[in-house]
Amino acid sequence: MLPFEYAKVQNEKDAMERVRASGAVFVAGGTTLIDLMKLNVLLPATLVDINGLPLDEIEDLPDGSVRVGAMVRNSDLAHHSSVMKRFPVLSQALLAGASVQLRNMATTGGNLMQRTRCYYFRDTAYACNKRQPGSGCSAIEGFNRIHAVLGGSEHCIATHPSDMAVALVALDATVHVKGEGGERNIAAGDFHLLPGDTPHLETALHVGELITYVTIPASKFAARSAYVKLRDRASYEFALASAAVALELQDNKILSARLVLGGVATKPWRSSEAEEVLTGATADEKTFQAAAEAAMKPAKPYRYNGFKIELAKRAIVRALASAIQLQAEDRR
Repeated sequence: MLPFEYAKVQNEKDAMERVRASGAVFVAGGTTLIDLMKLNVLLPATLVDINGLPLDEIEDLPDGSVRVGAMVRNSDLAHHSSVMKRFPVLSQALLAGASVQLRNMATTGGNLMQRTRCYYFRDTAYACNKRQPGSGCSAIEGFNRIHAVLGGSEHCIATHPSDMAVALVALDATVHVKGEGGERNIAAGDFHLLPGDTPHLETALHVGELITYVTIPASKFAARSAYVKLRDRASYEFALASAAVALELQDNKILSARLVLGGVATKPWRSSEAEEVLTGATADEKTFQAAAEAAMKPAKPYRYNGFKIELAKRAIVRALASAIQLQAEDRR
C-alpha cells in the first residue's frame, strides 16, 4: 500500500470540500476501499474519514416511508424492526452479504459505492477498462465464470456485487446526495450506470458529491418481498445469481410486481419483461417459470458463464415462491 494522507471531518461541508481536491476519496467502513488500496488498484492521495457525520439514523417518516442515513451500518439496517417487517427483501439481502464482521462495519452509502469483484479489475497485471480506460477488457476472452450475461458491452462485462442495491431497486428507493450544486435525488434504479463506452463511470454521482441518505417509500408490494442468492458457498461469497422480488397480491392474482436481478448483470438489473408477465397473472408455478424465461431472454453468455442463465431462472422462481409464502403465512 502506498502512502496517503488522512483527514477526519465532522461536517458535510468540510467533507465535500476536501474530496473535491485531486486524489481524495471518502472512507466510512472501508471494507472495499482498503482491500483495493492494498492491491494498488486504487491509489487515493487522501482518505477523508466521514464516520463523524450525523448520518447514522433510521427514521420512520410521517408519509410511511423510511429514511436510512448513509452511515447506517448494514447489520443495524438488516435487523431494524421496520425493515424486517415492512421490507423483508432488504433485510434478507443484507444478511446474505459478506460476514457478520463486515456487516458491522459496512455502511449504506459504502455498500452502494462498492466496486466489482472482477478478477481482472483487481489484478493490475491485466488490462481493465474500469481501472485504466482504453486498456481493454481481459474478461471477455478470459476466465469469465463470474461475469455478466446482461448489460455488458464490448468494453466491460464485470458484475455489480451489491446485494443491498438489488433490493433497493426492487423497493423503488431513492438515493439522496449533496454536492457543490446543492441536493439531488436519484432513483435507485438510475444510480448505477451501464458500462457502455465508459465503464470507468459507475454511478450517477458527480465529483465531490456525498450520499446523505436513502429513502424507501411505503408501497403495496414491499411487504410481500423476498431475496434469493445463489453462490458457490453458503456465506462470505458474492452472488452467481440473485433475485429480489416484491408482489402486490389480491387473493391469488398479482396486481403489481418488481423483479430485480443481481450477480448476472453489470448493474442491479430490473426486468420489465418479467414484471409484464407477472402483472395481472395468477401466482403459480407456471407464471413464475414464464417470468423467469422472459427475464433471461436478453442474456448473452460468454465462454464460461452460460450456466448463469439457468441459475438465475431458478433464483427467480424460488424468490417468487418465497414471496407468496409470506402471503400464505399472513392468512393464518
